[in-house]
Amino acid sequence: MDFDFSDDQEQLRDAVRKWVDKAYTFERRRSIAKGGGFSHDAWRELAELGLCGLYIPDALGGLGMGPVEGMVVMEELGRGIVLEPLTQALMAGAVLGHYAPQPLATQWAGPVASGERLVSLAYLERASRYQLDKCSTEASGKDGAFTLHGNKSLVVAGDKADAFLVSAQLDGNMAMFLVERTAPGVTVRAYGTLDGGRAAELTLNQAVAQLVSKDGLAVLEHAVDIGIAATCAQAVGVMDKTLTITAEYLNTRKQFGVVISSFQALRHRVADMKMQLELARSMSYYASLKLNAPAPERRAAMARAKVQLGQSMRFMGQQAVQLHGGIGVTDEYIVSHYFKCLTQMEMEFGDSLFHLGEVSRRMQDSAGVFA
Repeated sequence: MDFDFSDDQEQLRDAVRKWVDKAYTFERRRSIAKGGGFSHDAWRELAELGLCGLYIPDALGGLGMGPVEGMVVMEELGRGIVLEPLTQALMAGAVLGHYAPQPLATQWAGPVASGERLVSLAYLERASRYQLDKCSTEASGKDGAFTLHGNKSLVVAGDKADAFLVSAQLDGNMAMFLVERTAPGVTVRAYGTLDGGRAAELTLNQAVAQLVSKDGLAVLEHAVDIGIAATCAQAVGVMDKTLTITAEYLNTRKQFGVVISSFQALRHRVADMKMQLELARSMSYYASLKLNAPAPERRAAMARAKVQLGQSMRFMGQQAVQLHGGIGVTDEYIVSHYFKCLTQMEMEFGDSLFHLGEVSRRMQDSAGVFA
């Protein structure tokens, strides 16, 4: 199998890496985190690179690219632990471009691609425990007009979003709706997150909504799988940079008159970190390549990838902090921010324990061993 990237993909990677290195420095990220965890200027810069429209078809104003391009971009953003939620744009672009009615897609897809609008996925509820089919938000409709009533938690950049993609029960089945943040009946309570970003609690009290699809569970599963693949790719970038920072520290820090990178025990631990990074990278590739597979195959692949990435993220973060010593947990030092980012990503779209259960539940009789 050929894992080489095309020239266009390498050029895309190079463009994003240059932006991260030159425009999204650690100092700028810290100022964004202190200012609330979201920068409209940085978001516009991402949009100018075309990244917000990666998954939006050409006919709707996007780039019409695929999962591999998304993976390449998210890896590079991970290296800079970029706070702006491009994953939300990827999910929203795919949902609007492939599931929404034409008038709704025309109205929203172009502005999402250009960065004028931010649409965030609102699906988590307090009692759902990562289960996508658990939804208590209710929708009622008459003559094509719909209203929603319920609560959603951990909506990424909720107070900065222009609209939400909301899952809700309609006539006993889950459907997907678009709700504008300024619509009557919408209340948003924002707060900071562990990695320096922001999220919000969303309250819907007979909020006016537009129907995206009556097959809401299939739409939600596809959107979340895009989010999982993007998070896996981003985590690879975070871990890659974490390993680089750690190696640089070991080659600089001296103990007993020599650099501590000369100590065999520490070299073994760095080798273990490298192994975990490569395991994570291979599973990230696997997740991205399975995004266009049939739903059952795609869902199983995402669960497997998230289990491995979760294990790798935890290991890499903990080893990096331990190898740095006390400085590794100080806010002034960069590796502590990478550690916090990895800690949060391990829980996004379902933590490792949840996805381990998903892997077990989706196993066939042969468990893939003798088939």
